[in-house]
Amino acid sequence: MPATPAPPAPPCLMTVTGSTLVLAAPRRPARPPRRSPEGPYRRLFTLPGTRAFTAGNLIARLPMGMFGISAVMMIAGQRGSYALAGAVTATGLAATAFVAPLTARLVDRHGQARIAVPATLIAVLGSLSLVVCVALDAPAWTLFASYAATATTPNIGGMSRARWTLLLRGSPGAHHTAMSFEQAADEFCYMAGPVLAAFLCTAVFPEAGTLTGALLLLTGMLVFTAQRGTEPPPSGAPAARQPSPLRPLLPLLTLFLCLGAVFGSMEVTSIAHLDARGLGAASGPVLALQAAGSCAAGLLYGTLRPRGLRGCLLAMAAAMTLPWAAASAGSLPLLAGALLLAGMATAPTMVTAMSEVHALAPEGRLNESMTLAVTAILTGIAAGSATAGAAVDHLGTTTPYALPATAALLAAASLATHTYPVRLSGTSQVPETRTTTGGADHVDKRQ
Repeated sequence: MPATPAPPAPPCLMTVTGSTLVLAAPRRPARPPRRSPEGPYRRLFTLPGTRAFTAGNLIARLPMGMFGISAVMMIAGQRGSYALAGAVTATGLAATAFVAPLTARLVDRHGQARIAVPATLIAVLGSLSLVVCVALDAPAWTLFASYAATATTPNIGGMSRARWTLLLRGSPGAHHTAMSFEQAADEFCYMAGPVLAAFLCTAVFPEAGTLTGALLLLTGMLVFTAQRGTEPPPSGAPAARQPSPLRPLLPLLTLFLCLGAVFGSMEVTSIAHLDARGLGAASGPVLALQAAGSCAAGLLYGTLRPRGLRGCLLAMAAAMTLPWAAASAGSLPLLAGALLLAGMATAPTMVTAMSEVHALAPEGRLNESMTLAVTAILTGIAAGSATAGAAVDHLGTTTPYALPATAALLAAASLATHTYPVRLSGTSQVPETRTTTGGADHVDKRQ
């Protein structure tokens, strides 16, 4: 077997120093320094100030999943009436739908710290007042008034997204990752919040959930607003002098209304179905699978290339049929898996839809625009919950699983054909018009 020839030796370098001939060993080419691989989320948090405002954001956002169930358990436990507890929380939801956009408009105009801190103090005082009124057996109207005061709670998720939008202007890929992280944070807080609230109200004392939520909200908001370096500059202009976000956002608000109906109808139907199977309180972990799937999918989606909104909606509609099929088969493990997969389909849709809100929001009205979207979702949740409740009473607990899939299809149909002005997200803001027809986007830039 012939020997493998050795690689040729590198040539020697020769130079003359005075009268001496010097042979120098050749220099080996320097190896480029190895870069430690960084994921997209790690790169996000290398930006100055992002870790601090995200920590405050997460602390203040967790109570969003705590207040509702804490109020229900506290009022029902002390007053013995779930009807009263439900009416009080419904009143708070209605007040939020009216007050939240106004609070967001003030945040856009005057700045996050200047408005969010006093608005949070009013909400915290409302929560403390609710605890006192329940404990002192005060008249029922005081419970309604106290809980309605919590409607001033600022949209902390919207303010955090506004900061990312400012920091990542000109970087659409990083902006997509940040929006995916925010959606995953939403899902985590709405998954962990009710569990924490239920534990505090049962294992500690009935008022513990509300008191802890109020403390977390105030602490997190103070930490968040203290990070002034990442705060978007206030617009300063009166709202009357700025274009209203309602007109450009109207098609998307219809879409968010349908998405809220998906969430509301799925939750009520699943609770009724699991309760009918005798699970009762043990249904919580099964229901949490939907939020867990959405949280995981949101983080994964942030590492992938964004998809079209219509494709996300159709995939979501298909995934929403899985719980219906599993419930029809009568298998609890299948239903648990179906809820997990259905949840995984919601995060890409929400991230993509929220990115459209960012693109459509008029200058200086970003937080108000995102709060309008959240308000539409809450309205849809209320409508979907009521519809599913009526369907369960008349059709049983399996057929109403068709409602989430129907609502997702209606969301896709709401984007069938419409024309609206849009600005490029994450780049220099150039006016353009996008017409969506049959799933294709045609963009006409006017510079």
